[in-house]
Amino acid sequence: MWIVMSLPLVVGAVTSGWAGFGWGVLAAALCGGVPAVVIFGGVRRGWFGDWHIGERRQRPKLVAVIVALVVFALTLLVLLGAPRVMVACVAIMLATLAVVGPITLAWKISFHTAVAAGSVVMLAWVLPGPPIVLAAGGVLVAGIGWARVVIRDHTPAQTFAGAMAGAAATAVTLAALL
Repeated sequence: MWIVMSLPLVVGAVTSGWAGFGWGVLAAALCGGVPAVVIFGGVRRGWFGDWHIGERRQRPKLVAVIVALVVFALTLLVLLGAPRVMVACVAIMLATLAVVGPITLAWKISFHTAVAAGSVVMLAWVLPGPPIVLAAGGVLVAGIGWARVVIRDHTPAQTFAGAMAGAAATAVTLAALL
C-alpha cells in the first residue's frame, strides 16, 4: 500500500509542484488509503485471513472494491481538471488491476511486484535520468520479489510475472495517454 499511496504524491509534486501534490493526495487517499482501511477492517472482522489477503478466494470482492475506488478517483480527477500526468498515474493503477486482477483468480500472481514494477516505469517517465531510475527501481522490485518468495507467499514465477505485468500495463498506458 505504501507504494500506491506514495506514487501519486511524488508524481504530482515532481510534475506540478504543490498543486500536483494536492492532486496526488486525492489519488493516494482514494486508491491507497481507503483500500488500506478496508483491508485493515476486513482482517479485524475476519473477512480476510491476513493483511496480504493470502487466500485467493478472499481476493475477488476486495479487487472489485479497489477497482471501484480507482474508477471513482479517475472520474474525479478528469471531471475536476487534474493534470494529464496525474490522470495517467491513476489510469495505470486501473490498467494494472485489469491485467493482474483476473489472473489472481486462477493463479496467485504478485500484486506487490506488479505495483512496484509499474511504479518504477512511471517514475522513469517523470524523473530525470530514466536509466538510473530503472536500474535502481529494478533492484528494489527484485528485492520485493525475493522477500515475497522468502516469506513463502509467492513462487519466483509469480513475482516475476507480476513485475512483467505491472511494467507492461504501465508502459502501454503511458504510451496511450501521454
